[in-house]
Amino acid sequence: MSQKRVLFVFTSASKTLLGEGTGWYLPEAAHPYYIIAPQHIVDFAAPEGPNPPIDEGSVAAWKEDKECAKFLNDPAVQNKLATAKKLSEVSVGDYDAIFYVGGHGPVIDLATDPVNAKLASGFWQADKIVGAVCHGTAALVGAVDASGKSIFVGKKFTGFSNKEEQIVNKVAAIPFLLETKITELGGIYEKASEPWGVQVSVDGKLLTGQNPASAGPLGEELLKVLSA
Repeated sequence: MSQKRVLFVFTSASKTLLGEGTGWYLPEAAHPYYIIAPQHIVDFAAPEGPNPPIDEGSVAAWKEDKECAKFLNDPAVQNKLATAKKLSEVSVGDYDAIFYVGGHGPVIDLATDPVNAKLASGFWQADKIVGAVCHGTAALVGAVDASGKSIFVGKKFTGFSNKEEQIVNKVAAIPFLLETKITELGGIYEKASEPWGVQVSVDGKLLTGQNPASAGPLGEELLKVLSA
């Protein structure tokens, strides 16, 4: 099997609208990374490039998780984070897939970043794999197809639910609710039967996961599509 190239995109936002600390969410990077990286080449990027901020709450919440602990101390990962590309430096032609890591950060910066909207649209229009987990799905709200329509029109998708947002008391901390916003764009929202349950939605080359628990299963689906 030939190796494919996958771009993991992280947020550069370190604060919510309320000034609380945020960033990228640890298991949503670690779990898919250790599924994909053994077989394919994974690069890291963020709007501002090197050392994208991690959500410290995710480090505390997942400190007992083996893969999360490994990710934090993995020299290869540390190097990738320290040398992460700026999104403006990324060429769509260099990659087979793009994957957006979650955390509340993407709703703050990636959702409205014109460079990111152009990049995500470029991947989609080139018929490449577009993946996102949890709030990472918010990074795709500006992505359009060749005719200028949202990539979500008529497509099944998932991401952090309104109910989950209410449970973690972050509704006021972000500019929009992901479930509501993408449904308004024409997407067909799918979610697990209970908050925090696993939900992975696959619609052609659009692969999304609902929440932290869905990151590993989403990684498995990404691997399947990459290897197909």
